[in-house]
Amino acid sequence: MSIATKTGDDGTTSLLFGRRVPKTDPRIEANGACDELNAAIGMARAFCADVAVTEPLLEVQKDLVVLMGEVATASEDRERYLKAGHVFLAAAAVERIGALIGHLEKHHQISFRHWATPGACRESALFDLARTVCRRAERALLVVAEAGFFVNPESVRYLNRFSDLLWLLARWVETRLGLG
Repeated sequence: MSIATKTGDDGTTSLLFGRRVPKTDPRIEANGACDELNAAIGMARAFCADVAVTEPLLEVQKDLVVLMGEVATASEDRERYLKAGHVFLAAAAVERIGALIGHLEKHHQISFRHWATPGACRESALFDLARTVCRRAERALLVVAEAGFFVNPESVRYLNRFSDLLWLLARWVETRLGLG
């Protein structure tokens, strides 16, 4: 079986359970931004040597798969999605991100000097890049809601909180390396 199905040659793609939509559908745009975020996190993980950072980032990548699944499910298919054993992002995931932020703020002296100019080092630049992609994904998700499609409020909170964590991780790396 080939990866090239040719079903998208007409400018459409499928939501979960086969519903065809234009590739410009806001849900597809939001999932594209989340997919880019997932790749950006993967890049940051690949260049970060600290397991205390890479393990939580891997959990975020798994959360993003959940988030993308819920976005790719039409309202008419939500029950079917849940019956198939899938879940929606829960408040506990948002709280987990908040706890990571709290831990960094409580247990580390982090400098915010030069915070507006990314690129002090490779790791912080990758976290800053992921943060900007995260903000775009958050905006895209809000466009989905404005278009009248269901959006899990926890998913919006999650992306908002995660972008804060990415910003803080960039500053933490800079501070740890004496660059902040």
